[in-house]
Amino acid sequence: MDVLYHRCAGLDVHAETIVVCALLGEEEHIQKEIETFPTFTKDLFRLLKWLEDRGVTHIAMESTGVYWKPVFNILEDYFDITLANAQRIKNVPGRKTDVSDAEWIAKLLRYGLIEKSFVPPADIRELRDLTRLRKKWIGQLTAEKNRIQKVLECSNIKLSSVISDVFGASGRKLLERLMKRGYIEEQEIDACIHGRMKGKRQQIRDSLFGTLTNHQLFMIRQSWKHIESLESLLRDIEERIDQLLQAYKQEMGLLVTIPGVKKETAAVIIAEIGVDMGQFPTSQHLASWAGVAPGNHESAGKRKSTRTTKGNPHIKSALCEAA
Repeated sequence: MDVLYHRCAGLDVHAETIVVCALLGEEEHIQKEIETFPTFTKDLFRLLKWLEDRGVTHIAMESTGVYWKPVFNILEDYFDITLANAQRIKNVPGRKTDVSDAEWIAKLLRYGLIEKSFVPPADIRELRDLTRLRKKWIGQLTAEKNRIQKVLECSNIKLSSVISDVFGASGRKLLERLMKRGYIEEQEIDACIHGRMKGKRQQIRDSLFGTLTNHQLFMIRQSWKHIESLESLLRDIEERIDQLLQAYKQEMGLLVTIPGVKKETAAVIIAEIGVDMGQFPTSQHLASWAGVAPGNHESAGKRKSTRTTKGNPHIKSALCEAA
């Protein structure tokens, strides 16, 4: 095999240490240097200096957890970095050490046998962090609303049977009055409901007749405080996402023209895929990376399986919601 990179290094990254193996020179006079560095920031800069002193141009490391991120952030402006899928560069079975792992990664990189994982630019990575956090907080918000619904059902308050959205404008006013004393006067109900809800006045009165205990009231109030806190945090995160998306107005405008794709989904697509489609040679490569293309497993002329790969679960769920 032809050597592609004559001055390269493999990094075996862990929580507390980084083992580096540098392979330098031509095939006949190859020089191997191995060093171990702690993962403190000052040691990462010492690692940077160590690599520069040896004239290293290309680096490869596994994408293990989040441990690779601080290393990548410091080194990305100085070297051509290949982030490898750990499953695809497994060493052959046998004696395994951190040093042998680093050397194996360096050898694979030297001959160009490592496929680069997609790592978007820094601003896209920030947007990705925000959209993923927003999704988690929306999930927590939904969980708290379901928890309140469950407590109301336990006290035989059947508000959800009458109002489709208990946390809409009318439902919120009713819940706030209910939380104050544990019951609502009939005249208070009329002040809380509006629009089409007025036609269900009597049904709402009947649904609110239940037996809320002090314990159940406490549970509802705690969940309500959490809901208000999450809604405030989500407003802040939406503002931050909008700020980052200012640089991608044209891309956003194109994405929202797709049927089913709204502003939130478009933000997720940009955050997960980025805007530089040069990362993906064809649309088929992109579909495979996202995990929405059928698998291809054939042996002896027989199709074994067409299961989709895991891919990127965030973009996959966003596309399914849009569909």
